[in-house]
Amino acid sequence: MPPAGEQRLLQPVIVSPCGTLIRLKGSVLRMAFLDSTGSLLASAFEPWYEPNAPANGEERDKVRKRRPVSVSPSTSQELNENQYAVVCSEKQAKVIGLPSQTCVFKHNITETSFVLRADVVQLNAGICLACFCANGHIMTLSLPGLRPLLDVNYLPLTDMRIARTFCFSNLGQALYLTSPTEIQRITYSQEVCENLQEMLGELFTPVETPEAPNRGFFKGLFGGGAQSLDREDLFGETGAGKAARSLAQHIPGPGGIEGMKGAASGIVGDLARARIALDERGQKLGEVEERTAAMMASADSFSKHAHEMMLKCKDKKWYQF
Repeated sequence: MPPAGEQRLLQPVIVSPCGTLIRLKGSVLRMAFLDSTGSLLASAFEPWYEPNAPANGEERDKVRKRRPVSVSPSTSQELNENQYAVVCSEKQAKVIGLPSQTCVFKHNITETSFVLRADVVQLNAGICLACFCANGHIMTLSLPGLRPLLDVNYLPLTDMRIARTFCFSNLGQALYLTSPTEIQRITYSQEVCENLQEMLGELFTPVETPEAPNRGFFKGLFGGGAQSLDREDLFGETGAGKAARSLAQHIPGPGGIEGMKGAASGIVGDLARARIALDERGQKLGEVEERTAAMMASADSFSKHAHEMMLKCKDKKWYQF
């Protein structure tokens, strides 16, 4: 690979086969690198810098020219297994020693199904390979030995949303979308399960509602927008003030409350009588309908018997009656 700078942008990258070909069953889902102690190697990166920061020009150029740490051993190093490559496919997982490129460990994950998601995650004091299969099994394998640690049947694949969104995280946890607006969180670690109640978060923090500020008359009149007011705010003494004694005069109506009660009871009685009359009319219409149906049945029976009589007497002469 060309060095950093303009040469990397202009010169082509040359890739040549090294002579070792590693095959796995199914498509490759996850690749990771471990050091000689079995710890996960972080991806190569360059430190971020602020282009417009008022720093010394030499220091800024030094930071920009810093190259990422290489994760591949050089040719001058001894050919011992100082790194491991973890490769997981839909059917099996392999641990390959570097730089010798020999298969150190191999494990067939499933034969009847296939792996949907695989990740190298941190679990307790070490790391492991976590796999979610299409038949609903969650499996964990130790690294770099690929020794089975867990195999539990959780949830068969019934929705493609689960297959697209399922992901593992550290400390034995996983997430996936059960619906477009709901996230399901699961754990396959006993330690996390015991401390689950302490890890639950709150979406909303309870806060006391402050009192609404007083609105002036002109602000409420010209401010725009709908607002809820109650009768006491509009016509009570608090908002409108105390009314003068000569402002209004009470004039009693004819009959008073008793007259209104009598009129109301009369209307209720009329409505009840009208309802009874409608019920009687409906009952009479039903009786008429039943009689009409009986007459139609009788007419059909008479027509049938007349037709039978006609057929019976059709070939007889007058003197045979």
